[in-house]
Amino acid sequence: MFSRSLKPRNSWQKALADAVPAAMSDSTKRFSSRVENYINYRPGYPRDILSLLQRECRLTVTSIIADIGSGTGILTELFLENGNPVFGVEPNPEMRAAAERLLGHYSNLRSIAGTAETTTLATQSVDIIVAGQAFHWFDRERTRPEFVRILKPGGWIVLVWNDRKISSTPFLQAYEALLQTYATDYQAIDHKQMDSTVIQRFFEPGNFKLATFANQQVFDFAGLQGRLLSSSYAPESGHPRHDPMLAELAAIFQKHQQNGNVLFEYNTLVYYGQLQTG
Repeated sequence: MFSRSLKPRNSWQKALADAVPAAMSDSTKRFSSRVENYINYRPGYPRDILSLLQRECRLTVTSIIADIGSGTGILTELFLENGNPVFGVEPNPEMRAAAERLLGHYSNLRSIAGTAETTTLATQSVDIIVAGQAFHWFDRERTRPEFVRILKPGGWIVLVWNDRKISSTPFLQAYEALLQTYATDYQAIDHKQMDSTVIQRFFEPGNFKLATFANQQVFDFAGLQGRLLSSSYAPESGHPRHDPMLAELAAIFQKHQQNGNVLFEYNTLVYYGQLQTG
């Protein structure tokens, strides 16, 4: 695990004035038809995140968590298993229903129809806000004051991404090239745009830290195809790029598979800090 402190240099107001890309305008609907693939083929999050937050953010089993953009509940479940009360705040009804179906046996889950900008949660009701694979969809200008409102004094914000490596192996290089060729709006919405500079602007004038963990998935071809189709920028059936994309995916798999499998490697990035209001 790698961790470092980062000090914001620019005013957060400048970043919050940045326009939300047009490609994100339908972000609450983009995954409606991809729920099952999302459930089955998206990576989980390392449990080491809990140890990190216990050390750094005063996480205990009684800490109240708000998972914003909780989707099908992949990150939510990490905290539910830890015993935490969790508000899963998700605007997409299909993804929210999937989370309720999969995680409904946890009595400490509260599923909320809301957004990062309008969570509907009570003022000063949350100890830690988390967002897994979601912050890049938020309207940051409206999200920041909402986060300030719902956090208890001394509360923390934790932003998490499973960041797929794109050049560490020939297979991952070929997969990235496939996305560059066939994906619909990959460049516009790729979460890699949420680099440390953007995160700095959101937290400024406060400090934040970044911790990095190794993560991976092993796929046969069916799993690899499901992983691709779980992405909102992957053309779906009926789109002119869909069939050529899957044909190229099969060729890539055949070239790079070992014993019928390929390996996705990730860096799990965990940005954590507190918002200053004065």
